[in-house]
Amino acid sequence: MDLSEAIHGRRSVRDYRTEPLNDDALRGLIDAAIWAPSAINEQPWHFTVVRNQQKLDRISELSKQYMLSNPATVPDHLRAMLTNPDFQIFYHAPTLVVISAILAGAWAVEDCALAAQNLMLSAHTQGLGSCWIGFAQPWLQTPDGKAMLELPAEYLPVAPIVVGPPNTTSSVVPRKPARVAWG
Repeated sequence: MDLSEAIHGRRSVRDYRTEPLNDDALRGLIDAAIWAPSAINEQPWHFTVVRNQQKLDRISELSKQYMLSNPATVPDHLRAMLTNPDFQIFYHAPTLVVISAILAGAWAVEDCALAAQNLMLSAHTQGLGSCWIGFAQPWLQTPDGKAMLELPAEYLPVAPIVVGPPNTTSSVVPRKPARVAWG
């Protein structure tokens, strides 16, 4: 698959089969991630891999509670999802990879986002699905969330990405035309 095909074919997957990913597949995704560009070549990222489903369920529940306790952070149209006891924010994917910034640099968050994009494109080229789980970010950035991931207090979880074999094929989502100002 060429780069253009990967960019145009990647989708946010929200329906996974439960079979686990092997260590080599995960190492390959992380290797792709670390080849992302970073400001001043700092490479300020740390990867936490969570495959324990009980832990994923617990993070899901605590993340939902945290989001609901901060109503300003939850758009009304998403509140029903978070109040549904059967909704698991990770869509029962077999793996969560959390990319955290290890430096408080001015562009560490952007650098981690670039690493996340590489990871998600690499997953797609291997026939895997992925999705950045924004519902998890706020709670994972708390002291309790960092402790659950066994992260030092100064690390900042930036990109919680679920990865796994997709259960269904996602359809093409139309794109809006680019807004471009030519100078």
